[in-house]
Amino acid sequence: MALLAGRVRVRVSDTLRCRFTDFFNLSKISKEPGTLSDDKTRYGRIEIAKQAHNFSIGHFTIFSATERENLHGHNLQLVCEVTAPVGENGLLFDYGILKRLMQQMCDEIDEQVVLPTESPFLNIEELDGYIVAVFNGERLPFLPRDVTLLPLRNSSVEEFSWFFLNRIRAHPDLADQGIIELIVKVSSSPGQFGTARWISDEA
Repeated sequence: MALLAGRVRVRVSDTLRCRFTDFFNLSKISKEPGTLSDDKTRYGRIEIAKQAHNFSIGHFTIFSATERENLHGHNLQLVCEVTAPVGENGLLFDYGILKRLMQQMCDEIDEQVVLPTESPFLNIEELDGYIVAVFNGERLPFLPRDVTLLPLRNSSVEEFSWFFLNRIRAHPDLADQGIIELIVKVSSSPGQFGTARWISDEA
């Protein structure tokens, strides 16, 4: 795809950051990471922020019915934090499941133009073998192989973080791991994240 063929990747880090938080505070009975709940369950938090969990997209942010960005590209980074019980083996759970899912989600939309299907200002049509984005009287045609349609209101880091969070929550292999908090971050540049957070009713 011409838009992304000459892209420059953002160098986030050469180091795998896989941080485990585990601090005890026996005077406080709660489900904060590193503390004990009322049933004496020990909770911890794992953060997964691997350089490999990145993807390049073409997009334009929509600001109103008449204003949008020009089509351009971004290199985005996906980060996830989970809080769950620490088992007798000293581990939360097999978070390799989570890492593989994160990689899969990144790979699915890498080097794609992402169009949001739930924007009130954007219409998407199929015409003569093209996917056409219609905005404020403008028609932007794309080859289907270059486009991914996602149920977003905008192609923003705020919406991406919620989209990925819901994908992770729905994964069957993670449903019974006792996760009580899930935080997903999507970065469009170093130090700038869109964040979505889910907390279980049992927390």
